[in-house]
Amino acid sequence: MIHGQVIFYGASVALFVIGLYAVLVKRNLIKIMLGLSLIEGAVNLFLINIGYIWGKTAPILSNKELLAHPSAKAVDPVPQALVLTAIVIGVAVLALALSVIMRIYETHGTLNVDKIKELRW
Repeated sequence: MIHGQVIFYGASVALFVIGLYAVLVKRNLIKIMLGLSLIEGAVNLFLINIGYIWGKTAPILSNKELLAHPSAKAVDPVPQALVLTAIVIGVAVLALALSVIMRIYETHGTLNVDKIKELRW
């Protein structure tokens, strides 16, 4: 099952690199926020992949064999809970950032970072 983990590690690294490229190279605020969102998704995928153990099951204690030896047959639910919390916080931050970007566009008429820097008050 190592092959499955390599695919998820590779996907998380690819998402991270694409997001980092968008943050460092693009000048549009929407594209920069999209890059940050991709980086967040890559980190979440990486944390889920670290917390998952191939061949084990979800920690739902309704199964008879799982009740006998829960630590030997179940994965740790803490990384999954942390990633769910990170997703909720990430959506809230993205919504706030997009609302600020909308206000910047209404005020300055552009989303280009270089042009916004020139408009100092």
